[in-house]
Amino acid sequence: MDLRLLRYFVAVAEEGNFNRAAERLHIAQPPLSRAMQQLEAHLGAELIDRSERPFRLTSVGRLLHGQALQMLARMEDVEAMVRATASMGRRRLVIGFVASTIYARLPELIRAYRKLDESLELVLVESSTLDQISALKEGRIDIGFGRIRFEDPAVRRIILRREKMMVALPAAHVLTQRVGPISLNELAEYPLILYPSSPRPSYADQVLAVFRDHGSEPKVAHEVRELQIAIGLVAAEEGISIVPESVQRARSHDIVYRDLVEPASTPIIMSYRVSDRSPGVALMAHVIASKYKDWGYDVPAALLQEF
Repeated sequence: MDLRLLRYFVAVAEEGNFNRAAERLHIAQPPLSRAMQQLEAHLGAELIDRSERPFRLTSVGRLLHGQALQMLARMEDVEAMVRATASMGRRRLVIGFVASTIYARLPELIRAYRKLDESLELVLVESSTLDQISALKEGRIDIGFGRIRFEDPAVRRIILRREKMMVALPAAHVLTQRVGPISLNELAEYPLILYPSSPRPSYADQVLAVFRDHGSEPKVAHEVRELQIAIGLVAAEEGISIVPESVQRARSHDIVYRDLVEPASTPIIMSYRVSDRSPGVALMAHVIASKYKDWGYDVPAALLQEF
């Protein structure tokens, strides 16, 4: 039996709604409906009573649901054991990161890590927070550094710290002629450059929420794939952008950074598999705690408790 169809069926059974199940699975609703029809055709029995709203499982559906949960749990155990066995033959730590964390002292953490364990192969992969979740669950990365909250029972997430948001302005912009913070209400009058354009939710949604929480609706001029493009468009005088504080290290010769009147911040979040207490992940937690003390940052209590 196709395990993909079983996973789809479990999501449908638990959500009790095709639209919610499709959102949970990150697929469109029509393919999900066709997948359920395919599963029913394969088994020769109806699994879902569609005559009622919300729908209910048939007796056969309830039987399959219980068995499917056991089968999928068993497959996860097998995958975990195989990955653990495979990892014994190699010493490698794969880290996923969103681009803006490069400015938020990630390079210093990587250098400190390498000094403590030079024998470990360290691999860095740029990826969105959303992509990091699936990559962690599939064993393609071991740690992720992102900015978006996204809950998943298989992934543990720790907010390392919160970074102040600022506005990036072209050097010749009229607002650079005065000193001091700038209000979101005033910034809403100028073209806004958002990043990343996809996948969503993303940091772009955090920026929109900050404006809307303070009663302003920004004029979005561009939605671009990545931070570097947004900064380049600001320098080209195509608009302004709301960025994390650490980004002010970039292109300071043709961009001016100003504080916001309204307090706003974006988190830096470390993610890893719930059951992963491997030496590589534990060492990274140790490095973060040590460097944060050196830099005067508060060390997250969860980081100390977990490792």
